[in-house]
Amino acid sequence: MLLKRRPSSAPPKQPTSVLNKRRKRLVQVDSDQSDSDSAYDDNDEDFDAEDYDSDGYPIPKKKQKHDKRKEAKRAALNDLTIHNNRELPPPLPKDYNPIKVLKSKFKVPFKDTTDVAQSVVPSSRTLGIRRRLHIAARALHDWNADGSIVLYDPEKDEPKSENSTPEEPKEEVKSNHLKGGKSLAELLGTKKVEHKKGHVVVDPVLSKVLRPHQIDGVKFLYRCTTGKIHPNAYGCIMADEMGLGKTLQCIALMWTLLRQSGEIGKPTIEKAIIVCPSSLVRNWANELVKWLGPNRIRPLAIDGKANKEKVTADMKQWGSAQGRMVVNPVLIISYETLRSYCPILKNSQIGLLLCDEGHRLKNGNSLTFQALNSLLVQRRVILSGTPIQNDLSEYFSLLNFANPGLLGTPNEFRKNYEIPILRGRDADATQKDHETSDQKLSELWAIVSKFIIRRTNDILSKYLPVKFEHVVFCKLSPLQLDLYNVFITSKAMQRLLRGQGSQPLKAITMLKKLVNHPDLLNLPEEIRGSEDVLPSHYHTQGRHRVISPEFSGKMMVLDRMLTKINKETDDKIVIISNYTQSLDLIEKYCRQRSYGSLRLDGSMTINKRQKLVDKFNDPNGNEFIFLLSSKAGGCGLNLIGANRLVLFDPDWNPAADQQALARVWRDGQKKDCYIYRLIATGTIEEKIFQRQSHKQSLSSCVVDESTDTERHFSLSDLRQLFMYNSETNCDTHDTFKCKRCAEGKSVQDVESMQYGDTSSWDHYDEKLQDLPDAILSEEAGKGIVSFVFQYISHLR
Repeated sequence: MLLKRRPSSAPPKQPTSVLNKRRKRLVQVDSDQSDSDSAYDDNDEDFDAEDYDSDGYPIPKKKQKHDKRKEAKRAALNDLTIHNNRELPPPLPKDYNPIKVLKSKFKVPFKDTTDVAQSVVPSSRTLGIRRRLHIAARALHDWNADGSIVLYDPEKDEPKSENSTPEEPKEEVKSNHLKGGKSLAELLGTKKVEHKKGHVVVDPVLSKVLRPHQIDGVKFLYRCTTGKIHPNAYGCIMADEMGLGKTLQCIALMWTLLRQSGEIGKPTIEKAIIVCPSSLVRNWANELVKWLGPNRIRPLAIDGKANKEKVTADMKQWGSAQGRMVVNPVLIISYETLRSYCPILKNSQIGLLLCDEGHRLKNGNSLTFQALNSLLVQRRVILSGTPIQNDLSEYFSLLNFANPGLLGTPNEFRKNYEIPILRGRDADATQKDHETSDQKLSELWAIVSKFIIRRTNDILSKYLPVKFEHVVFCKLSPLQLDLYNVFITSKAMQRLLRGQGSQPLKAITMLKKLVNHPDLLNLPEEIRGSEDVLPSHYHTQGRHRVISPEFSGKMMVLDRMLTKINKETDDKIVIISNYTQSLDLIEKYCRQRSYGSLRLDGSMTINKRQKLVDKFNDPNGNEFIFLLSSKAGGCGLNLIGANRLVLFDPDWNPAADQQALARVWRDGQKKDCYIYRLIATGTIEEKIFQRQSHKQSLSSCVVDESTDTERHFSLSDLRQLFMYNSETNCDTHDTFKCKRCAEGKSVQDVESMQYGDTSSWDHYDEKLQDLPDAILSEEAGKGIVSFVFQYISHLR
């Protein structure tokens, strides 16, 4: 039987008794149907009489209101019932003493004290100490990959001895080890992790850009700084010449030590310091980001922008940081700044110290040397393209800083090596002196060769264009010649030569300025008697004074060079001088000729220097002349936008000139390079150049291990600074006693050129037109250039 739908006008609700009777009647009417279909039964639990009316129609249910108070009351009653039915703990014994319980030794509350292992092993929680998450360490880089550079192989570098016996397995200690073979320290996470031996591999990001000679350099640096050469020596000197990539090699070393060691998952060092001249701090930071990427390392560069309070706070935080607290693993700082903040870092363990332009440490008694030597750092690397600048004592200071005590005390070194070697290098030395010098030189080289690496620019011939380097000897102009003679024949100069004068440096400086250009002197006041030789139209004062190149021999050569370069080529040129006054004069000359020029000297801030360099290196720039002070910008600048360079005056220190000459022939250069070193013939500049040759000859013997470098002149000859030789085309060439030239002409080609020995270079006297350089060959027949030495880096 089917129930009907209730009509819209529902009848009133019937009593329950009437509904029950009607329900029974409905069941009887359809008795032939199955009980399980649509019929209702008295025992049906789902049937509710209140849901239907007297006619059997369903009654719509009213929505019941939700009473929160009743539900809360019902829940409270249920909780009370559970609490009353709980199992109460047993009563405390009568002899229970709470004080005795508190004073007793704490024990882990195991349920079953007879089987400790069963109660500990299944539990995943520890008591009191947070469990460390131990992940199996693995090597950072695959040493079997193509092109991988392996610095350390545990099987080759640490071979097992033949008599070694395999270790016997240790007996298990029941008190320390629980069920499952784990000790209590392992379960609590306090056991020290044992690192397995593994290979040390250079990061592939760096290995793919390293050249073959740079790979050898990185391997040498790693072996020295990890004690593989000598167990008690962890320092070394990288004496590669400029342009060979010393920066990239040191970055590869430092990054490897910061990330890897002979044990997998453990670094060799945590922190490193790069100390360099202030002008190179930002350059080092840029190089790190350039080669490693911006997200892999965050160096702390103290470049002078922050105030003193901020720098002090940063230095304290960097010095105290250890382990995971090291945010900036590399500190880049200048020598002067590090010297002032050394007291803050005196108790900080430093893993590696890189000293760029390390010849700053040539004086062992200087404050900078003593401050850096007081740091707690064992691994010390010195970068210097010119480790010998003046004498062997400076060389000893560098070696003693890298590896203290390697060559003994300063007095022992001077007695055992320096004095015998220098005595044998003198041209007046006897045969016995020569033999003793060579013997001591061999002994010294046998010691230092293990900790110094030296490569010359010849390696770059594989990657760079040809470099033509010239030493151009220029005669003085008539005015310069007259003023020079007036000065050296004056009464003040005669007294000085007799040893009665007290200002030799002033006289030297005046002569060096005079051979550059007379306008650099305040004439006639500075040279008495010069008013008799000055032309009537000569004026050194006045705002609108015109620079006259004809008053200077070197200036005339430079004038013709710039004119030809500007008209006939698209080359750019760098002009370097040791005097800002010379740069002022050349800068004013450029404005006279409307030549576009840029200038960088010591007055320019560090932040503006790189922008100026980038502007000059732009091939679309209008400025083709870059004026550079050798003192301010001789180190680290990359001026590959130019392929010509003029060194207007020499320096007493050959290292300063070598640094300046290396600005254009560098990585990235696409054109053939032409270098010109201008020297005034027969003057004090030739004496300076000769002294440079003597120092470079000494450097070739000690650093390059070159024993065939000729001994050119006696030290007594170098004292004749104020003598002027008007009868020679090149006093330096005469002093060399060149065997390849006859009557001032080169008649025999040299077998091999040595860069540090100008006697092995090509010599040009009257045949200047045969020079490969079209700019310089134009000086043939002009009467100013008297002699030329030429060095060619390599042949195409």
